[in-house]
Amino acid sequence: MRRLYIDTEFTQLNSARQLISLALVDAHGHEFYVEINDTWTEQDCSDFVKEIVLPQLDLSALGLPVQQARSALKAFLASLGPVEVIGDALAWDWPLFLELLGPDGLPANVLGCREIAPESLGLSVDLQQLLASAPHHALLDARILAEIYQAYLP
Repeated sequence: MRRLYIDTEFTQLNSARQLISLALVDAHGHEFYVEINDTWTEQDCSDFVKEIVLPQLDLSALGLPVQQARSALKAFLASLGPVEVIGDALAWDWPLFLELLGPDGLPANVLGCREIAPESLGLSVDLQQLLASAPHHALLDARILAEIYQAYLP
């Protein structure tokens, strides 16, 4: 079964949050990344998101309306066979992933999710620092998770 490592960026750390970007990466170089351009505004964002996350976006090149992003996500997932989604912040990432999938819910090939706390892996100090200094860009952060976790997971 293929592992997909997930990361998202969103407007703020509360229940009113809106998805800004979502990335899924596997260890074999398959990637899905999208920036949502029609469900949030800068006014919806926390100061942290305005300062750190928004400057890294390229909405003109990578932004899609949520309906197109949903279709692209479903097509990507359908191309992979059985998958498990792995992340380090599933309390935030998983609901946003499900919201983007829409009312049809999980495709049959997505067999579930698993949260892995980095501290449970016994990471070296260098890898702990790499995770701690992640750039808060969904694609870059998901790549870091894939690289590190793939080396540590059985």
